Amino acid sequence: MAFRSRVVAFEELDSQQAKWIGLKKIHWQDPTGKDRLWEAAERKTRGSSGVDAVAIFAIIRSKKETFKPSTVIIEQYRPPIDKVIIEVMYSPELPAGLVDDGETVEAAAIRELEEETGFKADRVIETSSLLATDPGMTTANMKLSMLSVSMEDDLQTYDQKLDAGEFIVKRVVELDNLHAELEEYSKKGCVVDARLHHIAVGYALAARLKTGSI
Repeated sequence: MAFRSRVVAFEELDSQQAKWIGLKKIHWQDPTGKDRLWEAAERKTRGSSGVDAVAIFAIIRSKKETFKPSTVIIEQYRPPIDKVIIEVMYSPELPAGLVDDGETVEAAAIRELEEETGFKADRVIETSSLLATDPGMTTANMKLSMLSVSMEDDLQTYDQKLDAGEFIVKRVVELDNLHAELEEYSKKGCVVDARLHHIAVGYALAARLKTGSI
């Protein structure tokens, strides 16, 4: 991980000057009828689809079982955290005309997977319902799309198709080792994205339940 990005300075940003994010004051009533206030952030890029983003979790398998089922994760510097973040592929802004131009969430997921990792999905395993990203902080939402990537034999890797200004390192990890690998990243000073961590913990927990180790 030869990342050299770093935060140079922070400054206050007026909500009216922000291109991508807005701040809202929400007036609401609790169950007793008492008036209350809440502050929240919202994306300004939500299109007609009503979906802000798609997260992509790829399951990579060999038809001849020459390698264990794996997934691809990415290493990417994120300025708000000022750290290298270990995450699944994540498209933070789907095209504003998502429905109008005919691109579905699934199509966006397949496109993002190929652009950021080079892997081509052969099918969509499933796509989640609409999910809240951080409901105590923001109105942002997303869907999780699980994609299948099948290979005839050995594991193959492909060139990424990154846009200018994108600095993303991809890495293939066996699903059985995913949780342990993320723990190692944490020890190195990286921060693991919550979505990826939750998937890894759930996968590890399912394996332990199956073997009766917990």
